[in-house]
Amino acid sequence: MKEFKVNPDFAITDEQSLRSLFDATHALAIQKCQDTLSTHAQAFIRRSPFLCIGTQNLDGKADVSPRGDPVGFVKILDERTLAIPDRPGNNRLDTLVNILANPTVGLLFIIPGFDDTLRVNGHATLTTDPELLGSMSVNDRAPKLAIVVEVSEVFMHCAKAFRRSHLWNPDHFQDRSQMPSIVKIILDQTTGAPSDEDAMRKIDDDLEDEYKRTLY
Repeated sequence: MKEFKVNPDFAITDEQSLRSLFDATHALAIQKCQDTLSTHAQAFIRRSPFLCIGTQNLDGKADVSPRGDPVGFVKILDERTLAIPDRPGNNRLDTLVNILANPTVGLLFIIPGFDDTLRVNGHATLTTDPELLGSMSVNDRAPKLAIVVEVSEVFMHCAKAFRRSHLWNPDHFQDRSQMPSIVKIILDQTTGAPSDEDAMRKIDDDLEDEYKRTLY
């Protein structure tokens, strides 16, 4: 594949040039941004089993990480504070290390079947407060830490992206078997996947067993 480079003649490099391409923002798009969690925002969060959290390190390197749990897993501590449990993962700790370096975070809350989403921006702190962690236990297992977010901005995001993508429409669901398993993809990109199908199937089955053992 030929390397692609942006033609500098068409690059947008300043805000004035950017905004000249678009109509003025609707007044409600500005006014909808709040600095506290309204009753509607709180209700949305309590229904959500999934969010994405965006972080950056001091050098501006960005990362987005998915977080999911039973409905209502994010605790609303007050009208300006949320707490997100940190469940077992791959121990890369990208999100957590970024927060230590740069506490600014962005959250996107998603509810299955809802086309609109909730965006929350704020500043994060990591805590091992045993009382808070105990309130987030699942199957009698508390998380090792929680991400506490002090909210600075919160607003609803319109449905256009989800409508365009048909995300929840079963007619547009894709067959997962048409791509290799996540383990095979990683092995292909690193040490190499086994050519023997039975050996590869055993590795895939082992991952499924690990999922069952280490979700919490």
